[in-house]
Amino acid sequence: MALQFYNTASRKKELFTLPEGVPAVRMYCCGPTVYHFAHIGNLRTYIFEDFLVRTLKYYGFKVNHIVNITDVGHLTSDADDGDDKMEKGAAREGKSVWDIAKFYTDAFMADCKRLNIQEPTRWTRATEHIQEQIDLVKTLEEKGFTYRTSDGIYFDSLKFPRYADFARLDVENLRKGSRIDMGEKKNATDFALWKFSPTDKKRAMEWDSPWGVGFPGWHIECSAMAMKYNGPTLDIHCGGTDHIRVHHTNEIAQSECANGVPFSRFWMHGEFLRLDGSKMSKSSGEFLTVSLLMEKGFNPLDYRYFALGSHYRNYLNFSYESLEGAREALKSLHKKTDPLIGKATSIESEKAKAFQNEFCEAIGDDLNMPRALGILNTMLKSDLDDGEKAALVLDMDKIFGLKLDEPREEFEKKIDGVDVEKIESLIAARKVARENKNWAESDRIRDELAAMNVMIKDSKEGTTWEIK
Repeated sequence: MALQFYNTASRKKELFTLPEGVPAVRMYCCGPTVYHFAHIGNLRTYIFEDFLVRTLKYYGFKVNHIVNITDVGHLTSDADDGDDKMEKGAAREGKSVWDIAKFYTDAFMADCKRLNIQEPTRWTRATEHIQEQIDLVKTLEEKGFTYRTSDGIYFDSLKFPRYADFARLDVENLRKGSRIDMGEKKNATDFALWKFSPTDKKRAMEWDSPWGVGFPGWHIECSAMAMKYNGPTLDIHCGGTDHIRVHHTNEIAQSECANGVPFSRFWMHGEFLRLDGSKMSKSSGEFLTVSLLMEKGFNPLDYRYFALGSHYRNYLNFSYESLEGAREALKSLHKKTDPLIGKATSIESEKAKAFQNEFCEAIGDDLNMPRALGILNTMLKSDLDDGEKAALVLDMDKIFGLKLDEPREEFEKKIDGVDVEKIESLIAARKVARENKNWAESDRIRDELAAMNVMIKDSKEGTTWEIK
């Protein structure tokens, strides 16, 4: 069956095939900057990418899936200024940037596991690929696409005539509106490839380079690592829609100028999760994590089911009421699928094959998960025998990743091996101990929680917890 995806570059759906002789889909996804917990809006993008990888495999493709970990300090602004995100995280928690990077990398991977997001072929850390980034900047310099300022090496965007095409940018108006704040940049859309360390202080993360001690600009790492593990041309590059205008536009510019070939055949972007009508953001200081949802009694797979309810290119509005609705819908689904566990035979009847084909068409039509979920529910209401129903549930759950081969009751109280009821009971007991000034008991309970890899934080609003 035809597999088609919406390509951001062309703004239309296109048939997806692999070029002759290419053994696996060369796929790269922009990963997290590990200075804080990933919020559920970030994780919606990784769930969409998981649906994509599962669909490619369902259609018989092998996938070389690369996801980067941005553990090198880069600046908070797309304009190459602002605070260093890693140093900001270190200052917030009184730790080294290296400890911050490890802690939040581990936390991100734990969240992916809870959400049943399959691991990529390779995680690539920016700090382990500094030389590749330097080499790419050197190539661009040798080909005449860079210039030097007092604070770094910059890419000259005017030397790439197609710079504005991908994001449909109005470069002339950007240029007019940015002149006051451009500093030494020649053009408003120029960007840093390598930044020099300040002379009056030592940065926590800096490296030697042909241009002096400094650190890479935040766009260069993705191009360098994507090329190392998937060659100069990718088949699919993914990320959030917020990457289109600057990050992915800059990736295209630097990669295609370095190599002289298209950087990616397909570009796929997931839309934002909205909270109270606005994009969820770490900069606001108010964002929701998987651990917070778990504290409130939700299983992470409830959120995964919630993400299934809207197409990845559409906004998804979050509320606890809507998440509760998803939880009840998943419970209802389990009431139908749990009795089928262990009964799968094979998919042989014409009716069963028709359901399978319809499902395949739905996921192959640019990952139409809401339609695919509807097909699953329709199939469960049909008069197929239990053996074929069970086989179809297992087949469809290869895409959904809802663990429908496990009874709901097995993870109703324990979430990803975490006994939420016990944790909350211990926290309540610790609260009583503190109120009674029984500090020894309070400390004992804290130690017991720590042994369970539970990190607690006390504040005026109460006690919250995270899994380490």
